Amino acid sequence: MKNKRFETKAIHLGQVPEDHTGAVTTPIFLSSTYRVNFPGDESGYVYSRWSNPTRTALEDTLAVLEDGKYAYAFSSGLAALNAVLNLLQAGDHVVAVDDLYGGTHRQFEKLMRKFNITFSYVDGSDPANFEKAVNKNTKLFWIETPTNPLLKLVDIEAVAAIARKYGILTGVDNTFATPYLQKPLALGADIVLHSASKYLGGHCDVIAGAIVVNDDQLAEQVRFNQYAVGGMLGPFESWLILRGIKTLHLRMERHSFNAQKIVEYLETVPLVDKIYYPGYNGQTIPNKMKLPGGIVSFHINTDLETVKNFVMSTEVFILAESLGGVESLINHPALMTHASIPKEIREEYGISDGLIRLSVGVEHIDDLLSDLRTAFSKIQTKIKQK
Repeated sequence: MKNKRFETKAIHLGQVPEDHTGAVTTPIFLSSTYRVNFPGDESGYVYSRWSNPTRTALEDTLAVLEDGKYAYAFSSGLAALNAVLNLLQAGDHVVAVDDLYGGTHRQFEKLMRKFNITFSYVDGSDPANFEKAVNKNTKLFWIETPTNPLLKLVDIEAVAAIARKYGILTGVDNTFATPYLQKPLALGADIVLHSASKYLGGHCDVIAGAIVVNDDQLAEQVRFNQYAVGGMLGPFESWLILRGIKTLHLRMERHSFNAQKIVEYLETVPLVDKIYYPGYNGQTIPNKMKLPGGIVSFHINTDLETVKNFVMSTEVFILAESLGGVESLINHPALMTHASIPKEIREEYGISDGLIRLSVGVEHIDDLLSDLRTAFSKIQTKIKQK
């Protein structure tokens, strides 16, 4: 089975029929504690904060799909990020891409700076910017690629090579690309993180996170951080992510197809003056991503009130936080996902009031295009009435 292709692995590896009943679908083991053979016996399952059979099945699957040795499932993507940051010591320095998910930026600035961990933010589209920001205390490079919400692409292989030169860890948030489109560990990264709530789950019905690594010592540190803090994923949530992963390849193909058609439409809309999408307008895609993915961001050249009217005018695209589900979602980063970042910093990074992010779902493309046309028509009518 290990030599099979991604689509087969996603359905079978880590999810073998259960021994006792032969159940094909991994059961949900709700037990918090387990019988042991003698005091101090840790040969099997002991307590579900340490390990749980349903969670183990998920972690085994995630490790295989990311070409890793070890995976750990967390209660959220931010809980997983906290386990990574707990690898650091007071006085350490992190270099991160400037275009970051707002929750990541919040954890960096509002929590970790209190413990004397410092952060520098660079335009990750040029790997040299990471090297320029290195100082004697730099211990971690943190990458999103594609970034959130401007979809900048970072050359993981080039950044990881710089990191190795200085003895620095490289962490990659692979949420947008998923292991179906991109394998950061194979490109030299040390740590891969997912907000599994997004594409891995795929149905907007679960909050989860994951970390995948190859190094034995690093794996033991992450495992200890998870156990000590208690941010692990529950068995039912683990089962939901397992269910979602089985169709990941099918969904990512459709997400990408629909997103590319929407980009083609947005090119014809006069109000849209910027489009952000991997590979758009001749942009080179590093890391050989299999497909560009299902997120499209664009900028409307109008006032904030009109932008707000637009995001409230769609019917199929639901105005909501998050992304990566079968449902299409529309988001205003400045007022929603990135609202915790001070306005002057948001605008410096390019997250302006006119920016809109679409999480393109798997609905019929004609319905999605019709929905956007109707919304644009509504705001164009209002602009003419002013």
